[in-house]
Amino acid sequence: MIFERPDAYWKSQPERFALEERCVRIVTQPHTDLWQRTYYGFRSDNAPMLLLPVEEKFFSFWVRCDFDGRQRFDQCGVCVYQDSDNWLKASIERENDEIQRLGSVVTNNGYSDWATVDIPAQTRHMYYRLSRRESDFCVENSLDGVHYSQMRIAHLFAGDGTVNLGIYACSPEDSSFEARFSAINLTDCRWMPHE
Repeated sequence: MIFERPDAYWKSQPERFALEERCVRIVTQPHTDLWQRTYYGFRSDNAPMLLLPVEEKFFSFWVRCDFDGRQRFDQCGVCVYQDSDNWLKASIERENDEIQRLGSVVTNNGYSDWATVDIPAQTRHMYYRLSRRESDFCVENSLDGVHYSQMRIAHLFAGDGTVNLGIYACSPEDSSFEARFSAINLTDCRWMPHE
């Protein structure tokens, strides 16, 4: 598993986690989040992230996330984290007993956006494929790990050179849940150039 490499590291290491042979488990702590300024006005940068520095300018990162979010805003997914003002994440975020939000946040120069689509609250897993072409990124999702749908194409202003690629899980409100990450792989870029 790529997160067994010696250069993998935690940003905001959680109190409870496990690095298993084919799986990473994170138990979230209350009041952890990743957001900057826009609309809500607050800044939060304490979500647990397991990161790996990657120099390759063209790659695809694959992972399956299993979760059982309990409280509003519980979330887990994939991320690229350069610093507190420059990052992107894609995840499912719990809203209530009827819906969750499958979405992505891109933060450039300290301002976050949020793009979402509502999905059933009963969804308990999602596959992600995050691909890089230099400073541009494509995030896709899948329920079966075979057929992927595009979620977003984005540019990171601080996305040149080495990027810190990884997984994250957090509970912005007074909550805690376990997120499980498996089928983790880093491959050649599957996001083809635009012709």
